[in-house]
Amino acid sequence: MARQLGLLIDGKWVEATSDSTSVVVNPATGLPLANIANASVADVDAAVQAARSARESWRRVSPAQRTHLLWKLSELIENDIDYLSVLEVLNQGKTLDLARGLDVMGSVETLRYYSGWATKLNGTTNRISAADERPGGSIGEAYHAFSTLEPVGVVAAVVPWNVPLVMAISKLAPALVAGCTVVLKPAVETPLTTLRLGQLIIEAGFPPGVVNIVTGGGDIGAALVGHPGIDKVAFTGSTATGRSIAATAGQSLKRVTLELGGKSPLIVFNDADLEQAAQSAAWSIFLNAGQMCFATSRLLVQKDVREQVIARVCEIAGELKIGSGLDSEAELGPVISERQRARVLSYIDSAVQSGAEMLIGGAQVPSNGFFVAPTVLSVEDPAARIMQEEVFGPVLAVSTFETEEEAIRLANNTEYGLAASLWTQDLARAHTVASSIEAGTVWVNCNVVLDESQPFTGWKQSGLGIEGSRSGVEEYVQPRAVVIAT
Repeated sequence: MARQLGLLIDGKWVEATSDSTSVVVNPATGLPLANIANASVADVDAAVQAARSARESWRRVSPAQRTHLLWKLSELIENDIDYLSVLEVLNQGKTLDLARGLDVMGSVETLRYYSGWATKLNGTTNRISAADERPGGSIGEAYHAFSTLEPVGVVAAVVPWNVPLVMAISKLAPALVAGCTVVLKPAVETPLTTLRLGQLIIEAGFPPGVVNIVTGGGDIGAALVGHPGIDKVAFTGSTATGRSIAATAGQSLKRVTLELGGKSPLIVFNDADLEQAAQSAAWSIFLNAGQMCFATSRLLVQKDVREQVIARVCEIAGELKIGSGLDSEAELGPVISERQRARVLSYIDSAVQSGAEMLIGGAQVPSNGFFVAPTVLSVEDPAARIMQEEVFGPVLAVSTFETEEEAIRLANNTEYGLAASLWTQDLARAHTVASSIEAGTVWVNCNVVLDESQPFTGWKQSGLGIEGSRSGVEEYVQPRAVVIAT
């Protein structure tokens, strides 16, 4: 087992003041990887104070220098791709190709996209529209009015365990480019790539206190969110935890960006390219063992092509090779923990007991690791738990529809509104259905096409705020209006 790693506070690696530690486990084997320090409330306070002390000098760093530092960090991550990818596989369980492409190169591309925004976050010069109340005054000409965009301050970035490195970067990059300082808390299950990121942040030359990293469980996340020195919380995770964070943040009117759960539909009409649609349905739900917020975990198929589509999806599921992400032939890795495996299997059992038909899968895979076989269920009750609740595992629930109106109704029949995928060759139908689905992102004849230039936002219970695009950067700034009498 690797040595214990400390906390990054004020540009230095320090030991936690608590003696408590957490064991990080390889989900493919169930064996321990490392001992990680559990921060104390005092450590959280020290990290927040370091971020507050650094905020004034960091906001005054030139935009060009911020751009340079983010780009330098992207180069260091890219140069470290082999180490980071293997570390991500060992800690999280995903396949090596996915770790390299999504986690590492996704982080590189995210940093490079946001680095350019440092020189483009400008305010406006405004003409006052109201009449000057002074005698003889003309409309607006007696004033010079302008606005600036200022950093919100200290950000608490709390990231999940499914794609830990790129989720950390998706919070850090817009915050740093906007001039904010950050206290970053990785999930207790997957801190290793975040801690390596901390080493690269120091190497890149970021000033002390600009980025701080504390590790630990939910109690440390709660202490960070509730800390009076935090100005904004950026969180990705479950809707239940997001609600708790929103309630805590609301007590002190902290700003929040919450990217939460999903139960996204993939809708297949009878005029679609059925082979591509079936491949997309299988790929999306079995990617990262189904542990993706945007996974299209509900497959809605028009009745007259139901059997053809389901047969192909089940065929693909049955051919997937299950194994360690370090196996070059593996296509489906484990879920994150024994607890998560038990949760996924309980959803499957509950669905079958409630009348769902098991088409394939439905069992844990004999292994010391936390594997779940790719599972497809036929579920005709739209109110069933398996159709309503986020499972976060390799489980696809299939239902049918007859009309366009029914497809829209079924797609919208959950509390979530994160994403949807729609398959049809009818352009008019594509526009009609896409504009009727209650989701922040809709893909037509494609799936999981993500780019930082696009806003990514959850509707309904899938979140608050925006990640990606200029809108995502603006989550980390606040306008100041200045009016000068001339």
